[in-house]
Parts: sequence; structure tokens; C-alpha cells
Amino acid sequence: MSDSLLKWANDPRTAGVVKSLGLPAPVRLARSKGGYVAQPLTGQNFLLGGSAAGHASDVVRSLLQAAGANVLDSLPPVSAAESEDKGKGGAASPSTGDAFKLHGVVLDATGVRTPDDYRLLYDVFHPLMRRLAKNARVVVIGGLPESLADPVAAAAARGLEGFTRSLAKEIGKRGANANLLYLERGAEDRLDAPLRFFCGARCTFVDGQAARVTRLAAAPAEVPLEQVLKGKVALVTGAARGIGAATAERLAEDGAHVVCLDIPADRDGLYDTATRVGGTPFAADISDPATPGRLVDFLRQKFGGVDVVVHNAGITRDKTLANMKEHLWDLVIAINFRAITAVDQALLAGGVLRSGGRIVCLSSMGGVAGNFGQTNYAATKAALIGYVAAQAPLLAAQGGTINAVAPGFIETRMTAAMPLVPRELGRRMSSLSQGGQPRDVAELITFLASPGAYGLTGNTIRVCGQSLLGA
Repeated sequence: MSDSLLKWANDPRTAGVVKSLGLPAPVRLARSKGGYVAQPLTGQNFLLGGSAAGHASDVVRSLLQAAGANVLDSLPPVSAAESEDKGKGGAASPSTGDAFKLHGVVLDATGVRTPDDYRLLYDVFHPLMRRLAKNARVVVIGGLPESLADPVAAAAARGLEGFTRSLAKEIGKRGANANLLYLERGAEDRLDAPLRFFCGARCTFVDGQAARVTRLAAAPAEVPLEQVLKGKVALVTGAARGIGAATAERLAEDGAHVVCLDIPADRDGLYDTATRVGGTPFAADISDPATPGRLVDFLRQKFGGVDVVVHNAGITRDKTLANMKEHLWDLVIAINFRAITAVDQALLAGGVLRSGGRIVCLSSMGGVAGNFGQTNYAATKAALIGYVAAQAPLLAAQGGTINAVAPGFIETRMTAAMPLVPRELGRRMSSLSQGGQPRDVAELITFLASPGAYGLTGNTIRVCGQSLLGA
């Protein structure tokens, strides 16, 4: 179902009516098509800020330039057109002919160690707040708090998260977003793929998030910039439709051969997806105790192993705890939690997950904040957050990573069937004032599945447009 308010707010014939009624005016978000390209930031102006105490600026500069960005150390003088816009009390209009467009900002805040160092945040961002283009990207890079022995320094680094989340809420009305990368000292060489993702259009619905870039996992021998999954085999569960189908398509765009798994009852959708992406269908009930063994044998015999595992399959059976039947409780636990751990255990025990393998689990905003009538579902999705954090060190020696993705309100067949008021509330209760697309979730999954994401493991990252739920 299309978002009518999004259409009206971006149509010159109706935008004035939306504004006069005081309705949210969501910006049409920038999105990318196709697979990765070598220079995704070509033609874009990025301001690089930081202090002498930081240790990431030099690396960040070279990485942004390699990705095609025009890197600036300071803002150019305000043009006549921008002065006119600011005089009207608004932000500089990105559509004005001679107005300067600032497409992104990267701040090296790894040198922030004291309360006084917070002045850097004001000095960098205050002058540019009215000069950000629509769909601009802000990335703050801070020190890893748990690696800092001084409690004040650790606190100062952790405070960057509050700053970034609040900043994201201020710029969301322009379709812009802000995210934080906690960087372990010595992991600067692992910033390339994260910067390409968080500075580009592919992270359009990933907003107000904090991810850790560490040295935990071993580095791959090669990190391609295009067709990053060429020669890789990926397993996607729940692939017949929705986020699973979008993920299969997105992985295939970057060269992966996708094994699409779903239940036999969804055979038609499963085979449609597999055919469309040039993949292989595998019909099975993921909760059947025999499925992990069957899957291991299939992957070993047909492909010799698997490189990427995306645990997307999941169900809801919503009832208040007082009214929930035990079979509904058991079914959700079996599919959303037990099946995932059983498949992983079988893959690892059988040596089927190759060195440098990537595992991505689909958690949910329900696992972050809980939802009324979803005690069973929320328990499983919160369990996955704990699971990836605990499993990450065990996979790291072989270069393997595991992360979780937590979608918010995504425009799917399920949300289209919701009553009008809950659906509209779900769309508008975020910094971007709109729902995401299955492709938005698939973009984050593909990034985490790529060789270049070897610096990220044990993370849970939300794809929610910075939903107010659990914020």
C-alpha cells in the first residue's frame, strides 16, 4: 500500500495543503538501485571535521576521496541565495540554483575525552545545520567506550551516542540521517565499507544508530568494491516474500548465488523468488528438527559450503499472556529462536560455514522495546540480540562475523493489512515520518554480509527511520 501523505507532501500541487494542516511532511528518501559501485559518493560534498587529538581523520579523508567524495575542511562562504533563505528563517534550499549543497559530514570525535572537548560538537555542527541538503548523511566517529580506562574519557565517548541520536531527530525532517561509529584504536583500516554504507543512499532508513567497529574478527584476504559477493553462496530463510525476497534479490545483485528457503506451503512464492534471482529453492519447515541436518547435507553436496546465512524466517502469534495458548507460545519460540540456533550449530559442527562466513539474524523493534500482546515474539527477538553478542567472539578467529538487524515499521503485506490509525501511527512515529521498504532492510543485511564489513560483529542495528519506539 502506498503512503498517500508522502505523495501529497512531495507534490507541488498539494504540499501547501499538507503544510497548512500542520501534518508531517516526509521527504522522499534517496535510494540506490543495483549492486555496489566503486565510487558511490561521486560529486558529493562532504565536510570532514575533527580535532588534533583524533586518530581517524587522515584515514577517513583518503577513504571518502576514494569513494568519490569532494572532501572539505571548512564550509564555503554563504551564497546570496542561501543568505536569502536563511533570512526567511528557514534552511538553505537544496533546490536553489546557486546554493551550496552539503551532502554529508563526517566528524572524527575519537579525540573527545573530557567535557570541555564537547565544544568540538558545537563548533563543527552549529554553522552547518542550515546548509545540509535533503537526504544528507552525518557520521560521527567516536572512541570505543569500553576500551578507555579513564572513566571520564569513557563517559565522554558514550555521550556521543546521545548527541548523535538527538541530531538525527533534528535533521530527519529533511530526509537526512545521523549515525555513530564507535571505533576501536587500531581498527581505522576497517572503516572503508562502513563509511561507504553510512555515508551513502543505501542507509536511507538506518538512522540514529550506533555500531562498533573493532579488531575482533580476522580480516579477509580480499575486499572487493563491486560484485562484493561474487562466488559466494548465501542462504536466506523465509525467502518467499517480503523482507526475505528483497534480501535474496539484493544479495544476488552483488553476485551471490542464493539458496532460498521457505515452508512447503509457500512453494509457489519460494520458487518465484528463486527463479527471479537465479538461485536455488529449498522447501522445508525450519522448525522441523530434521531440517538442520538436511540443510547441511544439501549445502555441502551441492555447493561445498555456505558463505552467508540470513536468518529471516519468523512468525507472530499475538495474544496477551493471560490469553495465550501454550501451542502458540511454543510455535513462536521454535521458529524464531530454537531453529536459528539449531541451524547455526549444525552448520558450524559440520564445517559447512566457510572461513570468513557472515551470519545475519533478523531481530525486531519488539525485541528492543517490547510490544503489548507479544511476550513470546519479543522474547525471541531480544534473545537474538544477546545471541549475536555472545556468538561474535567464537566466530572471530576464522574471520566470521554475526550481527542482528532490527526492522521497525516496514511497508509489507502485513502492515498494509493493519487498520488505518495504527498504520499511520507506525509510519509517522519516527524521525523520517514514514515507513521503510523491504529493500531498506535488505541493504543493511547485504552490507553486513559483505567482506568489507569485517570490522562489525556482535552488533544489533535498527532499520527503523529512528522510530520513537524504544528510542
